[in-house]
Amino acid sequence: MSKKRLSGISTEAPKKFDKEVIKAATTEILKELDELQNLLYAEHKWSVLVVLQGMDASGKDGAIRNVFSPLNPLGVKVQPFKAPTAEEASHDFLWRIHQHVPAKGMIQIFNRSHYEDVLIQRVHKWIDEKTVRQRMRSINDFERLLADNNTVVLKFYLHISKEAQLQRLTERTEDPRKMWKYNDKDLAEAKLWKKYMEAYEDVFQECNRIPWIIVPSDNNWFKEYIIAKTLRDALKELKMKYPALPK
Repeated sequence: MSKKRLSGISTEAPKKFDKEVIKAATTEILKELDELQNLLYAEHKWSVLVVLQGMDASGKDGAIRNVFSPLNPLGVKVQPFKAPTAEEASHDFLWRIHQHVPAKGMIQIFNRSHYEDVLIQRVHKWIDEKTVRQRMRSINDFERLLADNNTVVLKFYLHISKEAQLQRLTERTEDPRKMWKYNDKDLAEAKLWKKYMEAYEDVFQECNRIPWIIVPSDNNWFKEYIIAKTLRDALKELKMKYPALPK
């Protein structure tokens, strides 16, 4: 399979999509998701893991807020993954991840994920290439284990342009409502853009048994539509039914 080149994939919504029409469609999809989530929770047979990856300021927090907030909080959990703690670092790299996979009936969202261990660690050369390949194999085995246990895994890469990222990072220094997001390391990481793109492209190539959805994310309204629609379609495919009273 030929390698996906992010430079050849647009970060903007296709011209044929109208913003107001898509926002209205997203609203209707969220209504459907409310019922589908209820089914998921009641049937207690399946679980869903939503993986959100992307560069800093790609809109992971906004996607979680705008797509998943309308759902019943009893059935949704969010887990962010930052730098490993001392305890986490003393175990294998998937130890901290496996503790947060979804139980039956639940939707679990990973804000960043196990992929950080073959992205940031690789870009900064904190691990060697042999370890990168070992970890990729382990990730494939881990995701297969989840799928074999009725977990639907949806992996989204939020694809933004360098220009959109710079604009959003700059807003964090100027907009009082966004200053809390500011991290002086973000601009330093942005300078490693090319290395991150190469690392992501390798991930898409080597860890694609469960396929990646590359989401154009310069336009938040389109990003939210794609995530909501993909989740809706995946849940509908499960053909879930409410449990009946015992006979």
